[in-house]
Amino acid sequence: MLEFSIFVAYLVLGISLVLIFFRLVLGPSLPDRVVALEMLATLTVGFIAVYSLSSGVTAFLDVAMVLALTAFLAAVGFARLIAKGGTRDDD
Repeated sequence: MLEFSIFVAYLVLGISLVLIFFRLVLGPSLPDRVVALEMLATLTVGFIAVYSLSSGVTAFLDVAMVLALTAFLAAVGFARLIAKGGTRDDD
Protein backbone atom coordinates (compact mmCIF):
# COMPACT_ATOMS: atom_id res chain seq x y z
CA MET A 1 0.00 0.00 0.00
CA LEU A 2 2.88 2.37 0.75
CA GLU A 3 4.41 1.75 -2.67
CA PHE A 4 1.11 2.62 -4.37
CA SER A 5 0.80 5.82 -2.32
CA ILE A 6 4.34 6.82 -3.24
CA PHE A 7 3.60 6.12 -6.92
CA VAL A 8 0.46 8.28 -6.77
CA ALA A 9 2.41 11.06 -5.03
CA TYR A 10 5.08 10.98 -7.75
CA LEU A 11 2.38 11.00 -10.42
CA VAL A 12 0.56 14.00 -8.95
CA LEU A 13 3.83 15.89 -8.41
CA GLY A 14 4.89 15.14 -11.99
CA ILE A 15 1.64 16.39 -13.47
CA SER A 16 1.87 19.50 -11.30
CA LEU A 17 5.43 20.05 -12.48
CA VAL A 18 4.35 20.04 -16.13
CA LEU A 19 1.54 22.52 -15.42
CA ILE A 20 3.89 24.79 -13.47
CA PHE A 21 6.36 24.83 -16.36
CA PHE A 22 3.56 25.98 -18.68
CA ARG A 23 2.70 28.80 -16.29
CA LEU A 24 6.38 29.72 -15.95
CA VAL A 25 6.87 29.97 -19.71
CA LEU A 26 3.48 31.40 -20.69
CA GLY A 27 2.83 33.57 -17.64
CA PRO A 28 1.46 36.88 -18.84
CA SER A 29 3.27 38.97 -16.22
CA LEU A 30 6.27 38.91 -13.93
CA PRO A 31 4.23 38.20 -10.75
CA ASP A 32 2.71 35.14 -12.44
CA ARG A 33 6.16 33.86 -13.27
CA VAL A 34 7.40 34.52 -9.73
CA VAL A 35 4.51 32.52 -8.28
CA ALA A 36 5.25 29.70 -10.74
CA LEU A 37 8.90 29.73 -9.72
CA GLU A 38 7.92 29.49 -6.06
CA MET A 39 5.57 26.61 -6.83
CA LEU A 40 8.43 24.91 -8.67
CA ALA A 41 10.56 25.16 -5.54
CA THR A 42 7.69 23.82 -3.44
CA LEU A 43 7.22 20.88 -5.80
CA THR A 44 10.93 20.15 -5.58
CA VAL A 45 10.62 20.03 -1.80
CA GLY A 46 7.70 17.63 -2.27
CA PHE A 47 9.75 15.40 -4.58
CA ILE A 48 12.60 15.33 -2.06
CA ALA A 49 10.21 14.48 0.78
CA VAL A 50 8.56 11.65 -1.15
CA TYR A 51 11.94 10.30 -2.21
CA SER A 52 13.11 10.45 1.40
CA LEU A 53 10.05 8.48 2.42
CA SER A 54 10.54 5.87 -0.31
CA SER A 55 14.28 5.43 0.24
CA GLY A 56 14.26 5.63 4.03
CA VAL A 57 17.11 8.17 4.09
CA THR A 58 16.06 10.95 6.42
CA ALA A 59 19.05 13.14 5.55
CA PHE A 60 17.16 14.28 2.45
CA LEU A 61 14.61 15.98 4.70
CA ASP A 62 17.35 18.38 5.81
CA VAL A 63 17.99 19.22 2.17
CA ALA A 64 14.26 19.80 1.68
CA MET A 65 14.12 22.16 4.66
CA VAL A 66 17.09 24.18 3.41
CA LEU A 67 15.55 24.41 -0.06
CA ALA A 68 12.22 25.54 1.43
CA LEU A 69 13.92 28.26 3.47
CA THR A 70 15.92 29.42 0.45
CA ALA A 71 12.76 29.52 -1.66
CA PHE A 72 11.04 31.58 1.03
CA LEU A 73 13.87 34.11 1.03
CA ALA A 74 13.73 34.27 -2.76
CA ALA A 75 9.97 34.90 -2.57
CA VAL A 76 10.52 37.76 -0.16
CA GLY A 77 13.18 39.22 -2.44
CA PHE A 78 10.98 38.98 -5.53
CA ALA A 79 8.05 40.51 -3.64
CA ARG A 80 10.19 43.46 -2.58
CA LEU A 81 11.42 43.90 -6.15
CA ILE A 82 7.89 43.93 -7.51
CA ALA A 83 6.60 46.19 -4.73
CA LYS A 84 9.34 48.77 -5.36
CA GLY A 85 8.37 48.98 -9.02
CA GLY A 86 10.77 46.51 -10.57
CA THR A 87 10.51 45.66 -14.23
CA ARG A 88 7.16 44.25 -15.23
CA ASP A 89 6.08 42.40 -18.34
CA ASP A 90 2.56 43.87 -18.45
CA ASP A 91 1.45 44.48 -22.00
